[in-house]
Amino acid sequence: TPIVAPWGARSGFYPGSSENSAREALNSIVGADEKGVERVFAFASAIKRVRDMLIQHGFSDKPKDEDKLMLLRICRAEFPDEELAWLDSCYVLTADDRQFPPLLGTGGNEGSGSYVSGYAQQVVACIVHRKHDAALIAGLFADAVPASTSDQTFGQFSPEAAGGVNMGAGFSGDSTTNPWDYLLALEGTLAFSSATTRRLDCSSGNQFAFPFTVQMSTVGHGGLANQETDKSRAEIWLPLWNQSVRWNELRVLLAEGRVTVGRRPARDGLQFAMGIAKLGLDRGLTSFQRHVIVERLGQNNLAIPLQKIVVNRNPDIDLIEQLESGQFLDRLREFARKDEAPARIRSRIRQFEDALFELAQRSERRTLQNVIIHLGALSQLLGKSTKGREAVPMPVPTLSEEWVLKADDGSPEFRMAAALAGLGGMGMPMRPFLSPVQHEKDGRWGWDAESRLAVWGEGDLAGNMGRVIDRRRLESLRQGDETTPFQFFAGVSSGDVAAWLNGEVDEARFAGLLSGLVHVRIPEHLTSRSERAVLPAAYSVLKPFFTPMGLLTHFDLLPPDRKLPLPGELVTRLQSGDVQKAVEIAWRRLHAVGYPLLPHPNKPPLAHGLSGPRLLAALAVPLALSELAQCLRTMTRKPTNETV
Repeated sequence: TPIVAPWGARSGFYPGSSENSAREALNSIVGADEKGVERVFAFASAIKRVRDMLIQHGFSDKPKDEDKLMLLRICRAEFPDEELAWLDSCYVLTADDRQFPPLLGTGGNEGSGSYVSGYAQQVVACIVHRKHDAALIAGLFADAVPASTSDQTFGQFSPEAAGGVNMGAGFSGDSTTNPWDYLLALEGTLAFSSATTRRLDCSSGNQFAFPFTVQMSTVGHGGLANQETDKSRAEIWLPLWNQSVRWNELRVLLAEGRVTVGRRPARDGLQFAMGIAKLGLDRGLTSFQRHVIVERLGQNNLAIPLQKIVVNRNPDIDLIEQLESGQFLDRLREFARKDEAPARIRSRIRQFEDALFELAQRSERRTLQNVIIHLGALSQLLGKSTKGREAVPMPVPTLSEEWVLKADDGSPEFRMAAALAGLGGMGMPMRPFLSPVQHEKDGRWGWDAESRLAVWGEGDLAGNMGRVIDRRRLESLRQGDETTPFQFFAGVSSGDVAAWLNGEVDEARFAGLLSGLVHVRIPEHLTSRSERAVLPAAYSVLKPFFTPMGLLTHFDLLPPDRKLPLPGELVTRLQSGDVQKAVEIAWRRLHAVGYPLLPHPNKPPLAHGLSGPRLLAALAVPLALSELAQCLRTMTRKPTNETV
């Protein structure tokens, strides 16, 4: 293919010592044509035509920067149709400027090097002089054939073959480029031509999209730093397939080389991964090899291969679309790229993006749980940051029940977190107690910088739950409704509660899941998978104070005209670790309201070996109705109605 770039400083069309190699290559191609080498006829004709064009338009020396745009337009207007594919591969004209697809640097140049000059030299070596026939076999079939190499560096296409320090057995190594690899790769770039499409969605602005090319993001790869996004040119996701394909089919594939998320084109690596997870297997593609073109080793652009992403339809990816409500996800990720974003928030957003990237590749319960955990942590960090609330004015949107159903792995941590997240029903939800939010008039959540309910802090789970319980108690008193603090949607098994009391639960994961699940609608009925366990008698005495009064009345344990509010002293005693005193207070209160306690022994049970803060947190966790009835029955003198 005639690949020429008269706009380049080392194109071979202008005088000067820097153009010697390129000029000699062009002259050799023209000379070979005059000697009857048919393979270079089109190339030689293009060289002659460009030389005439430059003379006609007065370009006797390499163009200055301000004249390059004019020359690019002249080339576009005067090159014949069969050579336009090359132009479309290396630049695109806009109304008042030009853009360069990152695959070929800046119009076929990379820094001070020229891919076009190297290509012409390989044409001379491989086709005119036939120096590297053996290398062709190695290049095409990867056979172990002794092949000569070229000292022509391959730039970003093959950084490891460029030679230099630590590139050989000694302190440095020579270039090991297969000349046919160089020649065929440049030919292959033409497959990416004529596939530029204008993005017109309001969020991405007016820009051109090149085949399978998006903005760089650091997600999914720990070797990339956030700072490198400023030095990057793009990400390129190259499609892979495992069956034969015709050239016309490949051209159509690359011409349609766009991935969309919803109705919008993917703009970065995370959205690309989400897009192919929704796309599934299409056109026979099996995977994508992800590359990032980033500036390293001085001002050299290198195409760094990252991971290979297998194309699978992942239904869980639909859940992520819910995070786009109110532009939450877009604003969050945009905030992470700003210098004024606090380091803790930037770090957490990076972890959140990595979790989303992993979810796009595999549908696993723990993967979705990790997304939930990071989402909860981000909600709390944003709520405490004035800049965060301004940059992301809409908090985390309310997520559907599918998040719970698909993330439920049956573990005590998840079950108890889900049960606590559903505490309060619709009357007093848990979310405002973990992050500073409030219900707006339109029913959505909004930030509440002056919130007095958000008492969740940096401490351990038991301590935080104690503060939440006390604040819920006070809020119910303020509202004049003492029946609402412990309404619930779903309950857990006694085995889950026993695991918490015995210290057999991953507390950090439990807390992280709770902070995330408060943003999710909790299903009313979740089937508990844990075995039943016998809970301490002290727990059974205290549990009525953490049970909705309507259920106590239904179980015939509390007279309809009586109330059983949670005493502040009881909470304080448990927080301070005085469990026995708390049990005694509960015993007297139960007697006072006519709760049918066992007549023998007519005294409160002992509470040895129980942690007060841990017990207080356990009491707030709702039990499944059948197990709640069984637990309450153990300390009463009559059977309990278990039906609801």
